Amino acid sequence: MKQTQNTNTMITINRKALHDYFIEDRFEAGVALQGWEVKSLRAGHVQLDQGYILLKRGEAWLFGASITPLKTVSTHITPEPQRSRKLLLHQRELNKLLGYVERRGYTIVPLTLHWKNNRVKLEMGLAKGKKSHDKRAMEKERDWQREKQRLFKLKR
Repeated sequence: MKQTQNTNTMITINRKALHDYFIEDRFEAGVALQGWEVKSLRAGHVQLDQGYILLKRGEAWLFGASITPLKTVSTHITPEPQRSRKLLLHQRELNKLLGYVERRGYTIVPLTLHWKNNRVKLEMGLAKGKKSHDKRAMEKERDWQREKQRLFKLKR
Protein backbone atom coordinates (compact mmCIF):
# COMPACT_ATOMS: atom_id res chain seq x y z
CA MET A 1 0.00 0.00 0.00
CA LYS A 2 1.41 3.35 -1.04
CA GLN A 3 1.65 5.99 1.69
CA THR A 4 0.68 9.47 0.59
CA GLN A 5 1.74 12.73 2.10
CA ASN A 6 -0.78 14.89 3.97
CA THR A 7 -2.70 16.94 1.40
CA ASN A 8 -2.12 20.37 2.96
CA THR A 9 1.37 20.43 4.46
CA MET A 10 2.95 23.83 5.03
CA ILE A 11 6.43 24.35 3.54
CA THR A 12 7.12 27.92 4.65
CA ILE A 13 5.38 31.08 5.85
CA ASN A 14 6.35 34.67 5.05
CA ARG A 15 5.93 36.27 8.49
CA LYS A 16 7.52 39.51 7.31
CA ALA A 17 4.64 40.08 4.87
CA LEU A 18 2.06 39.85 7.66
CA HIS A 19 4.06 42.40 9.65
CA ASP A 20 4.59 44.88 6.80
CA TYR A 21 1.23 44.71 4.98
CA PHE A 22 -2.52 44.70 5.52
CA ILE A 23 -3.72 41.63 3.60
CA GLU A 24 -7.02 42.41 1.83
CA ASP A 25 -7.57 39.29 -0.27
CA ARG A 26 -5.83 35.94 -0.79
CA PHE A 27 -5.24 33.90 -3.95
CA GLU A 28 -3.72 30.49 -4.53
CA ALA A 29 -1.49 29.77 -7.51
CA GLY A 30 0.54 26.86 -8.78
CA VAL A 31 4.28 27.33 -9.22
CA ALA A 32 6.26 26.13 -12.25
CA LEU A 33 9.31 24.44 -10.72
CA GLN A 34 12.25 22.34 -11.87
CA GLY A 35 12.97 18.92 -10.39
CA TRP A 36 15.84 20.01 -8.14
CA GLU A 37 13.62 22.78 -6.71
CA VAL A 38 10.93 20.29 -5.67
CA LYS A 39 13.54 18.17 -3.90
CA SER A 40 14.85 21.25 -2.09
CA LEU A 41 11.31 22.20 -1.06
CA ARG A 42 10.78 18.76 0.42
CA ALA A 43 13.95 19.33 2.46
CA GLY A 44 12.68 22.78 3.52
CA HIS A 45 15.40 24.87 1.83
CA VAL A 46 13.26 27.86 0.85
CA GLN A 47 12.88 31.51 1.92
CA LEU A 48 9.99 33.78 0.90
CA ASP A 49 10.81 36.87 2.98
CA GLN A 50 12.57 38.69 0.11
CA GLY A 51 10.06 37.49 -2.47
CA TYR A 52 7.65 39.64 -4.45
CA ILE A 53 5.23 39.09 -7.33
CA LEU A 54 5.11 41.09 -10.55
CA LEU A 55 2.62 40.93 -13.41
CA LYS A 56 4.39 41.07 -16.79
CA ARG A 57 2.81 40.52 -20.22
CA GLY A 58 -0.32 38.98 -18.77
CA GLU A 59 1.54 36.51 -16.55
CA ALA A 60 2.41 36.45 -12.84
CA TRP A 61 6.04 35.90 -11.81
CA LEU A 62 7.62 35.24 -8.42
CA PHE A 63 10.92 37.09 -7.94
CA GLY A 64 13.37 37.10 -5.05
CA ALA A 65 12.27 33.85 -3.42
CA SER A 66 15.31 31.74 -2.65
CA ILE A 67 15.31 27.96 -3.06
CA THR A 68 18.71 26.67 -1.99
CA PRO A 69 19.83 23.65 -4.02
CA LEU A 70 20.73 20.41 -2.29
CA LYS A 71 24.32 19.19 -2.40
CA THR A 72 23.21 16.18 -4.46
CA VAL A 73 21.92 18.14 -7.47
CA SER A 74 22.84 16.51 -10.75
CA THR A 75 26.15 17.46 -12.36
CA HIS A 76 24.61 18.51 -15.70
CA ILE A 77 22.29 21.12 -14.11
CA THR A 78 23.45 24.52 -12.89
CA PRO A 79 20.92 25.50 -10.22
CA GLU A 80 20.02 29.16 -9.83
CA PRO A 81 18.52 29.77 -6.34
CA GLN A 82 17.07 33.24 -7.08
CA ARG A 83 15.59 32.60 -10.53
CA SER A 84 12.17 33.95 -11.44
CA ARG A 85 9.36 31.39 -11.30
CA LYS A 86 6.12 31.51 -13.24
CA LEU A 87 2.87 31.39 -11.27
CA LEU A 88 -0.05 29.46 -12.72
CA LEU A 89 -3.34 31.37 -12.45
CA HIS A 90 -6.61 31.49 -14.37
CA GLN A 91 -7.03 34.44 -16.73
CA ARG A 92 -9.88 35.98 -14.71
CA GLU A 93 -7.71 35.87 -11.56
CA LEU A 94 -4.88 37.57 -13.45
CA ASN A 95 -7.26 40.25 -14.71
CA LYS A 96 -8.57 40.88 -11.19
CA LEU A 97 -5.04 41.16 -9.79
CA LEU A 98 -3.99 43.46 -12.62
CA GLY A 99 -6.94 45.75 -11.95
CA TYR A 100 -6.15 46.02 -8.23
CA VAL A 101 -2.43 46.60 -8.80
CA GLU A 102 -2.68 49.17 -11.60
CA ARG A 103 -5.79 51.12 -10.61
CA ARG A 104 -5.91 50.91 -6.84
CA GLY A 105 -2.21 50.75 -5.95
CA TYR A 106 -2.14 47.35 -4.25
CA THR A 107 0.90 45.10 -3.94
CA ILE A 108 0.98 41.34 -4.38
CA VAL A 109 3.08 39.53 -1.78
CA PRO A 110 3.81 35.82 -1.31
CA LEU A 111 2.39 34.56 2.01
CA THR A 112 2.82 30.79 2.22
CA LEU A 113 4.17 27.90 0.21
CA HIS A 114 2.40 24.59 0.79
CA TRP A 115 1.63 21.17 -0.67
CA LYS A 116 -1.84 20.51 -2.02
CA ASN A 117 -2.49 17.08 -3.53
CA ASN A 118 1.27 16.59 -4.11
CA ARG A 119 1.56 19.91 -5.96
CA VAL A 120 3.32 23.03 -4.73
CA LYS A 121 0.95 25.95 -4.24
CA LEU A 122 1.76 29.56 -3.38
CA GLU A 123 -0.73 31.59 -1.38
CA MET A 124 -0.38 35.23 -2.24
CA GLY A 125 -2.04 38.25 -0.77
CA LEU A 126 -3.38 41.46 -2.24
CA ALA A 127 -1.87 43.92 0.19
CA LYS A 128 -1.59 47.56 1.23
CA GLY A 129 1.59 48.68 2.96
CA LYS A 130 1.53 49.53 6.66
CA LYS A 131 2.97 52.80 7.92
CA SER A 132 5.18 52.78 11.01
CA HIS A 133 2.37 54.14 13.20
CA ASP A 134 0.12 51.31 11.97
CA LYS A 135 2.76 48.79 13.01
CA ARG A 136 3.04 50.39 16.45
CA ALA A 137 -0.74 50.33 16.88
CA MET A 138 -0.89 46.65 15.88
CA GLU A 139 1.89 45.83 18.35
CA LYS A 140 0.11 47.77 21.11
CA GLU A 141 -3.15 45.91 20.38
CA ARG A 142 -1.36 42.54 20.41
CA ASP A 143 0.28 43.38 23.76
CA TRP A 144 -3.07 44.43 25.21
CA GLN A 145 -4.71 41.19 24.10
CA ARG A 146 -1.87 39.22 25.69
CA GLU A 147 -2.18 41.18 28.94
CA LYS A 148 -5.95 40.71 28.93
CA GLN A 149 -5.51 36.94 28.61
CA ARG A 150 -3.09 36.96 31.57
CA LEU A 151 -5.57 38.90 33.71
CA PHE A 152 -8.41 36.51 32.90
CA LYS A 153 -6.17 33.56 33.68
CA LEU A 154 -5.26 35.04 37.10
CA LYS A 155 -8.92 35.69 38.01
CA ARG A 156 -9.83 32.03 37.64
